Formats: sequence, structure tokens, C-alpha cells
Amino acid sequence: MEPPTSGRDFSVRTTPGKRLSEKLPPASHALPSLPLELPQPDLSLWREGNVGIPGVHRLTAPLPGPHVAITALMHGNEYAGAIVLADLLRRGFVPRRGTVSLIFLNMDAFDRFSPQNPILSRFVDEDMNRLWDTDPARPVSHSKEQTRVCQLLPYIGTIDRLLDLHSMLWPAGPLMLAGPSEKGMSLAASIGIPPLIVGDGGHRAGPRLIDMPHFTSPHSAAQACLLEAGQHWTWDCLETTKETVLRFLSTSEMTESVEKSLTPLMIADTTHRVTAHTGHFHFIHTFASGTIIPARGTLIAQDGPDEIRTPYDHCLLVMPNFRAARHHTAVRLARIRR
Repeated sequence: MEPPTSGRDFSVRTTPGKRLSEKLPPASHALPSLPLELPQPDLSLWREGNVGIPGVHRLTAPLPGPHVAITALMHGNEYAGAIVLADLLRRGFVPRRGTVSLIFLNMDAFDRFSPQNPILSRFVDEDMNRLWDTDPARPVSHSKEQTRVCQLLPYIGTIDRLLDLHSMLWPAGPLMLAGPSEKGMSLAASIGIPPLIVGDGGHRAGPRLIDMPHFTSPHSAAQACLLEAGQHWTWDCLETTKETVLRFLSTSEMTESVEKSLTPLMIADTTHRVTAHTGHFHFIHTFASGTIIPARGTLIAQDGPDEIRTPYDHCLLVMPNFRAARHHTAVRLARIRR
């Protein structure tokens, strides 16, 4: 689905003799408005869990069925999902069949949250959502996040269907990331919202939870997808998260069925993951996630001497990062399937 993860993305990069982008004002790298509409929730009642693993709550029905899980707080400042999970626990939710696990992933990072500087609590030592590698040969960092991932891996391996709840720093409409497999795409489509579903291969820095072989291997029936519910800390983000969780539980037959969304789905496949190779990556405009660039070869960004241009007509920009650090994903480019 994507080009090789090593080397440079030459298919979208050019290094002209005269940089045309010098004539264009770059997009601002300033942080966007950070509306703290949602107060940080009190999760003290849910820290211990009920399976012997902190933050993991297992809810079992009297009837047999699959093991379905919802995870929140992969990043400590993305707490809309935690609000929804805490509400399910507070209301004493019990599935109609099988098992539902509600998992608060990174409570240590969540504890660091401060309204005065809300972006600093994304993680403690390193990004947890780059550490879900089951290869025993992979170096272990001994960070708080790595320790927590190792604690959770055996439990994650028992899950049949997983929805991972996230939100975004930059203002954008919600979308579902389906990961690199058609199984993830099928799960996202069955939920039906948000209407934009993007298949992708993750990040060069390391695998996400939804990229684990348990969820992506054709030899496993397990499925996973990742919700990006909109900008952090907004009421819209919370409402999108609530609705998506409700539909995920419904399509997994954990609750009574709900009416299907009538909004047509847009499905796209990531073809290029543009990684910043310098500390001077910038977009020429503040493109919103979901922007469709009509013409092939359109200049969208500059990375040191390289110009980043769209590789085909009707190119979809997915989650542009306007402060991309070196070696971090700056934007995904996707081709619309339908």
C-alpha cells in the first residue's frame, strides 16, 4: 500500500534548480487555537481495573461471544475517549454477549496534563503508539510507555475486535484509520462513521496498536481500527467519539442495533507517507485534513531543498502536521477508492 519505509520519497519530491516555493508564503507553524471545552475527567475510580492489570476493565455477558475492546488514552492529552469509557463504567454497562474490555492505556501521561500547557502530556518518555512491536529482537527502551506496552501485550492478544480512540491537535474533520489490512477497512466500514476511512501503513518510527500482526495478519480473524475524532478537548470531538463507540458496540452485537448512518462513505488508500527529512519542513498553505488537491504535480510543501508535490490527480491530504519534527510523519497522501 505504501512505498518502502527506507530512503526518501522521491516519487513526491523534487529538487529544482530554483525553488518555486520561495515565491509562496509558508503555512504558519504556530500552534492552533487550543479550546479547552472539555474539563479533564476524574478517572480515580477506574485506575485499578478488574483483571489484575491497572486500567483494564473486563465486562462479561452471560451469553458467549467475541472479545471486543475499546482503548483510550494512548496519548495522555487525548481524553475524550476516556470520558466515554468512564461513562460506560459509571452506568454499569454490560454487553449482550461475549466480553467488552475498556482499557485506559497511558494513565501516567494523563496524570501530567495541565490546562496551561496541554500538549506536553502526550507521553512521558516516548510515543506509546510507536511501540507495539512483538518482534523479540526489537530493542527495548525501558521507558514508562514501553513497560506499559509489555504489560498489556498478552491481554491485547486475546481481543477479537478493537477500536482505538484518538483525537487531533490541528483542527480537522474526523476520520477512521483502518491500518494496512482489508480487515481493518471492513471493520471501519461496518461502523459507518466517520464517513472518511483511510487505509494506511502507520509510521516509520514504529508500529501502532492497530498495526500489530494479531490484527493485520491474514492468519488471524482479529480486526482493529483507529478513530481520529477531531480536535482535542472540543465538544464536537466528544460527540463524535460517543457516536462512534455506540455504533462500534452495536455492529459488534454488544448492544441493541442502532440505525445505520445514511452518509456515504469515502474510502481512500494511502500511497505515500511523507516524512520530514529536515527540521525546516513547512506547508505552503494551512491545508485542512481531507483536502483534495485536483491536479498532479501541485506543490504542497517544502522540506529543505526538496519540494513536495502531489503524485496524482485528486490527491487526498490526510492529517497534515504543521510542526513536523525531523523523521516524523508530515502528511499522508491518499488515493480515493470510492
